[in-house]
Amino acid sequence: MKNVEEIRTRVILGEFGVRNVHTTDFPGNYPGYDDIWNMRKFQKNFTIDVKHLDESSMEFDMVGIDAAIANAFRRILIAEVPTMAIEKVFIYNNTSIVQDEVLAHRLGLIPIKADPRLFEYRNAGEEAAEEEGSEIDTIQLQLTIKCSRNLCATKDSSDPRELYVNHMVYSGDIKWVPMGNQADVFVDSGIGPVHDDILLAKLRPGQELDVIMHCVKGARTTQSSLRWPRPAIASSRRSPSWRRWKGRKRSASWPVSPLESWTWRRSMARKKRHDKTPSSFWSDI
Repeated sequence: MKNVEEIRTRVILGEFGVRNVHTTDFPGNYPGYDDIWNMRKFQKNFTIDVKHLDESSMEFDMVGIDAAIANAFRRILIAEVPTMAIEKVFIYNNTSIVQDEVLAHRLGLIPIKADPRLFEYRNAGEEAAEEEGSEIDTIQLQLTIKCSRNLCATKDSSDPRELYVNHMVYSGDIKWVPMGNQADVFVDSGIGPVHDDILLAKLRPGQELDVIMHCVKGARTTQSSLRWPRPAIASSRRSPSWRRWKGRKRSASWPVSPLESWTWRRSMARKKRHDKTPSSFWSDI
């Protein structure tokens, strides 16, 4: 029975590989064990412990959950959480060397800082695509910039940063243009690009850009475009646990390398074995 309990609850990092990787605690697999799923038992054993939380990242532990469910959470965070992204780009003037199509593609990949819960989905279909956006489903951004010579630059200077003004176009040059009552509703939201240092184009005196962009709500599913950025780069790993090592001699087939030799000596000195508990997971978002 002790061996069965180890198979049901432990993923073991052994000498020649990892054992007990697959989940086996389902009803009827082991005689004498009641593995029927129970809501009260799940609520009692399942806990979430937030380790770190700030404006851009979150780290938490999920304890008492199966690997498949933890992976489902990870996939939902990556692909099914809605975000705001640039869908339409209206280029009124572009005299730079960057083609209109390339510029529109670059603008569409810029992550936008806006709370998607405050906006509605736009209706799908040809008729809806031709309609202009409204304040409840669209964010309007504008990029207007023109490069000129710096009259205060020295004659011997060859640095474009001194010779020209506005010769580097960054995402920070994109400005939010409120529609309808958005200026009053989102006064403290700080709508705009997440990062201000994304390079979009390089200009020379006389070249300019005049672009209007419309952002809409969407999710990065298999049916939609990749322009909607992933709201999270989610990862997970099993939380390790330690058990006493029953000492045995090192196998002759064990790989010999400085790292492996040092790891073997250290583990034998501590007389411990590194197991993993498949019901505890660490996630970084």
